[in-house]
Amino acid sequence: MTSEPKALSAAPLPPVGLFPKLIFGSRWLQLPLYIGLIVAQAVYVLLFLKELWHLVVHSFDASEQQIMLVVLGLIDVVMISNLLVMVIVGGYETFVSRLNLSGHPDEPEWLSHVNASVLKIKLAMAIIGISSISLLRTFIEAGNLGTTRSNFTETGVMWQVLIHLTFIISAIGIAWVDRLSESGHGKEAEHG
Repeated sequence: MTSEPKALSAAPLPPVGLFPKLIFGSRWLQLPLYIGLIVAQAVYVLLFLKELWHLVVHSFDASEQQIMLVVLGLIDVVMISNLLVMVIVGGYETFVSRLNLSGHPDEPEWLSHVNASVLKIKLAMAIIGISSISLLRTFIEAGNLGTTRSNFTETGVMWQVLIHLTFIISAIGIAWVDRLSESGHGKEAEHG
């Protein structure tokens, strides 16, 4: 009798109960949220095109300061749109399902190492960038304080600066907690 080598087979996984299936499947309830963010992205594209058209049509009648404010507005729209892409792609990949883009020529570099922690830091940095552009626009327009053309008060500008500083402090806090968490995992691996 010839004996053939037995194929090593993995032990069958125990069946998953109905309640764990329901809990795990509930992640798909986020799908409409991501679709809604895609619709919001489309609205931002339309807003960008409208503002760009306004800039081109009125560029000869506008002052340099007015053109700069419109361009800063366009940059603001782009940065918010980038934030939307990070949330849509990174959030879906992290919390709903894999996108299976490995090897795709357009796969974002950051997607290969995205997790909830990385996503939080990227979002915090994007929010700081958006806040910075908004604050820069405020400072440019603040030169008109005291005139009828100004949309800002000194108190409003002060609050905007304080909110921006709060974003920065929050981002530093998130990064610090993340670093502590990573160093804690590293120590566990050394002792484990």
